[in-house]
Amino acid sequence: MNRKLLFLTTGVLIILVSSCVSQKNIVYFQDIDGKVMRDIEKSYVTTIKKDDLLSIVVSASDKTVVQPFNLTLSENAYGGSSQDPSKSVLPYLVDSDGNIEFPVLGEIHVEGMSRSELVQYLTDEISKHVKEPVVSVSFENFKITVLGEVKAPGTYTMSSDKISVLQALGMAGDLLITAKRDGILLIREVDGVMTHYPIDLRSSDIMNSPYFFMQQNDVLYIPPSKSRIIQGTTNTSMWSVLLSSVTTIISVITLILTNVKL
Repeated sequence: MNRKLLFLTTGVLIILVSSCVSQKNIVYFQDIDGKVMRDIEKSYVTTIKKDDLLSIVVSASDKTVVQPFNLTLSENAYGGSSQDPSKSVLPYLVDSDGNIEFPVLGEIHVEGMSRSELVQYLTDEISKHVKEPVVSVSFENFKITVLGEVKAPGTYTMSSDKISVLQALGMAGDLLITAKRDGILLIREVDGVMTHYPIDLRSSDIMNSPYFFMQQNDVLYIPPSKSRIIQGTTNTSMWSVLLSSVTTIISVITLILTNVKL
């Protein structure tokens, strides 16, 4: 009878241990059913900051008339002008005062502007000299960093200035099973001060959050779960820790049952 009880107790313990990682700790957006999502697309704006590199290309039906408004590699290095302003365009570095030095127009304060605002400003100013100019502005150094419990941590240079937290995690190979879903940190510099915002991927609230879209130079840190910390501290695998715990419990139960029998 005692042996049957021992086997039953052992089986229950194994089931309990194997289910230690609850589904509630792993699954994303557990409350998404019936959730009303608001349009955060309209509130998303990436603004120009100090040390940004901007690619600015001015074109028109007559390419020769816009040559003075394009800073090209050939012009800078060899004293000539490129016939095609879209080729070998040098980026503009936003200086510590938030300004760029633009050909013909001179110094322009661009910090705090969105891309569309800068496009409109340059279009208006260049239109005073050129008929129907077309201005294109893009970020050359839009980077984000993903660290912690992901498959491919690192710094990523983006071809677009619009990327969500979910897309960033996708680029980094998604979270590892050992990642903490409810303790993610979005680290961002705001007015020269490093700030951080908590993110819980188990909740769909992130989709309504002003931090759903990332800004340039944002850092996304995914901390380890408790099991991962235990694994790293003891330098053993999770299964070794669990097996050791189960073995200890079985030994104690065996000792108790033996004493009871005696």
